[in-house]
Amino acid sequence: MNESIYKYLRVGLIHFMAYPETTKFNEQKSLVESIKKVLADDYFNAIEITHIEDEAQREEIKKLLEQSHMTIAYGVQPRLLSAGLNPNHLDETERKKAEKIILESIDEAYYLGAESIAFLAGKYDENKKEEAYEQLLKTTKNVCQYAKRKDMSIALEVFDYDVDKRALIGPATYAAQFAKDIREQSDNFGLLVDLSHLPQTYESSKFAIQTMKPYITHFHIGNCVMKEGAIAYGDTHPRFGFPNGVNDVNEVKEFLQVMKEEGFFDEENPYIISFEVKPWENENSEIIVANAKRTLNRAWSLL
Repeated sequence: MNESIYKYLRVGLIHFMAYPETTKFNEQKSLVESIKKVLADDYFNAIEITHIEDEAQREEIKKLLEQSHMTIAYGVQPRLLSAGLNPNHLDETERKKAEKIILESIDEAYYLGAESIAFLAGKYDENKKEEAYEQLLKTTKNVCQYAKRKDMSIALEVFDYDVDKRALIGPATYAAQFAKDIREQSDNFGLLVDLSHLPQTYESSKFAIQTMKPYITHFHIGNCVMKEGAIAYGDTHPRFGFPNGVNDVNEVKEFLQVMKEEGFFDEENPYIISFEVKPWENENSEIIVANAKRTLNRAWSLL
């Protein structure tokens, strides 16, 4: 496309994925400096952050975010995954532990100036899927109600169900049904669609986006490896161009094309589309981020 991507979308970076050392909550190395790098980069007009353990660092980062004139989103996923918490746990005590973390995260996100917060469903037993679904409904309704008081929106990220995370939500049809059930009570809820998860749910961009269209509020783009036994197999978010990776320029272009056709290029209220890319082993974060920019730039030019 000849027109600027910024006319239609807010391009973001999932900071905690590009700089994974910052998710070690007991010692968040390079947290402030790496966030500064993203905020100073005018390629991005959105940033996705997660929990900041140290109060002084949290205050410092809040001030940096205020200066940036960027959209801020918050991801609870690292907190839930690192603690092994499950918002659809059949044991009510365990379910409430996950809900408590999400509620605490809403408070932190609000303090940091975030407009939205995202989380994921937990693992489930196929024989008790309906019970897990009811538990997730309970958790999600509660957190949506709480977020509404702070004028914040909640997004559930759609994951694989049998590859890596093995989460209750997706695939797309199941995610759409869940969103429909939640929207009956909570209008501040939506779905987060990630290009890197679509191969893991065996779905095309067209099918996934069309199926979840009424409920999508947020987008991620990234890569994945689907060859069993290969390095970075599963939901590891390797860079574009990674060996055996299944998403690259053409897949990003197709994703964008479907977004455009389905009405997600919005001049008035642009949707966030964030890179979810992670250095593999000793790869360099800055190079991985530059790689993602090049990939999106090329894909956009081909639209």
